[in-house]
Amino acid sequence: MNSVLYVVSTPIGNLDDISRRAVSVLEAVDWVAAEDTRHSQRLLDQLGLRKRMISCHDHNENVRSAELVERMKNGEKGALISDAGTPLVSDPGYRLVRACQDAGIQVVPVPGASALLAALAAAGQPSDRFVFEGFIPSKGAPRQQAIERLATSDITSIIYEAPHRVLSFLEALRDEVSSEREITLCRELTKQFETIRRGSVAELCDWVASDSNQQRGELVLILSPAEQAAGWSDRDQALAKLLLAELPASRAAKILAAHTGMKRQEVYALLEAMNG
Repeated sequence: MNSVLYVVSTPIGNLDDISRRAVSVLEAVDWVAAEDTRHSQRLLDQLGLRKRMISCHDHNENVRSAELVERMKNGEKGALISDAGTPLVSDPGYRLVRACQDAGIQVVPVPGASALLAALAAAGQPSDRFVFEGFIPSKGAPRQQAIERLATSDITSIIYEAPHRVLSFLEALRDEVSSEREITLCRELTKQFETIRRGSVAELCDWVASDSNQQRGELVLILSPAEQAAGWSDRDQALAKLLLAELPASRAAKILAAHTGMKRQEVYALLEAMNG
């Protein structure tokens, strides 16, 4: 088919996870766009494929999209792949997909491996509803706000985290959640040193602190939903309204937690509900 962009999922570690359809598509296209062409070239070499590689990343995607659209308008077939897994999941590519759609070029997904779905399937956490957080901010107030949001979320949360920050993330989360709150750490999925471990946030925090190997490689964290807090008295609600009129919800939650004896994340959830 002419004028088509295939969005092709690739293995996240184990080469055997590539589908026959993905290999067939990669054989048929005129070029392959990838975030890191050197990394992706190794995949094509393993598959015995020789294709023109074109870089497409955050810094050049707008310009590159226009170029690739012109190529496809002239009858070329292209494939967009990720460094690993499903393209556009915490990776560039959506601008190219939109440019193709705007130009009337067909976009065809070729499903396959996905780290977030593989982790969710093996996490032992509720999976009827979940939110994908991707990589949370790396530092400062935005990072703390993201952790506080995770602490009060009533649905399963999927988080990507850099290995050198995973311990600090667990330590910060431990300070915000109840002692029973569970999290599953999934590391190096489908690779030789694949690790999947579920426990309380405090337990996994201690484990990661004691084993530096768990601070290496690709990581996915699956946080269980927060239990919904019980209601509070009319007097507490009145105090909450007064505090919210003067203070951010995070500061008001600290004061109310000390006043009521409730967990801060429980109070924060109630305050968010009041604001909503």
